Amino acid sequence: MIGTSIISVIILLGILIFVHELGHFLVAKRLGVGVLKFSLGFGPRLIGKKMGETEYVISAIPLGGYVKLLGEAGDEELTPEDERRSFQNQSVYKRIAIVVAGPIFNFLLAIIAFSIIYTIGVPTLTSRVGGVQDGAAAAQAGIKEGDVILAIDGEDALYWSDLAEIIRNSKGKDLKITIERDNKISDLYVKPEAVKGTNIFGEEVASYKIGIASSPETVKVRLNPFKAIIEGAEQTWWFTKLTYVSIAKIVQRVISPSTLGGPIMIAKMSGEYAKQGIIPFIFFMSVLSINLGVLNLLPIPVLDGGHLMFYLFEIVTGKEINMKWREMAQQVGFFLLIMLMVFVFYNDIVKLVNGS
Repeated sequence: MIGTSIISVIILLGILIFVHELGHFLVAKRLGVGVLKFSLGFGPRLIGKKMGETEYVISAIPLGGYVKLLGEAGDEELTPEDERRSFQNQSVYKRIAIVVAGPIFNFLLAIIAFSIIYTIGVPTLTSRVGGVQDGAAAAQAGIKEGDVILAIDGEDALYWSDLAEIIRNSKGKDLKITIERDNKISDLYVKPEAVKGTNIFGEEVASYKIGIASSPETVKVRLNPFKAIIEGAEQTWWFTKLTYVSIAKIVQRVISPSTLGGPIMIAKMSGEYAKQGIIPFIFFMSVLSINLGVLNLLPIPVLDGGHLMFYLFEIVTGKEINMKWREMAQQVGFFLLIMLMVFVFYNDIVKLVNGS
């Protein structure tokens, strides 16, 4: 298990970091900015090769990566030709494009990965009823175990997720449910009941249900490449919103910060998903790539979002932030990032000790 976790997390983080840095690299090259180094990992160099002006390196600490751009530090002695290709001498909009390219490539990776999953096929619960709660709205309407729900109010409900969403959003209005039983099709009328439950954040919410449970019957749903890309984009957007909402819930203390995990948890989970097969592993990679994109866009100095914050200030005010203030902000941001890493490592260790 440990060996699987180590190998899978190296592959997982390697792909995510490579794609993120590739975004910075390709856009910088496209805009004519010199790239001095492309590094996977931090710290001492393990292996590397220089091609042209760029040194491609794999470093010892695999918890990130970076692209070193010509003139990025701002204190280098450059030739007139290099000055023209210097990052700092580009327009603010070009600098924004280079910085935002990393997170955008993470979102694109998620879209492609989800698209692959939907092209290969996703096991999905059918709309066959596996159980009916005594006295519930479905039982009163005459729905029985084994019935197959075909449509609700004329809207196709071929899969359990479809019918669950329609019922949940019904607001309690009467629904015409078309079922198939013993090769016969008939319509039944059901009034969903308001019930209280909890959402994924543990908050109490009101929802509508009719008192049925799904059967274990599944079918593999495959989409053509065009529809798979659309579904991949929708899933990426959904998980992106969920990640931002989760961050807000942590700030509001709705979710405990102890739920945050770090590299140890990622290694453990990647190993578990890898053992389940390639599709679960790709799914986990997609979600993690979205998280990486979102976190990098947070307005924290040293992250891409922190640089974007500086550039937006420059657009609004017409002048760059003083280098001294920028360096101070970078130091604060670096300190916060280190503290966050220590915290998530602590959470990981506590979870391992507790066996969770």
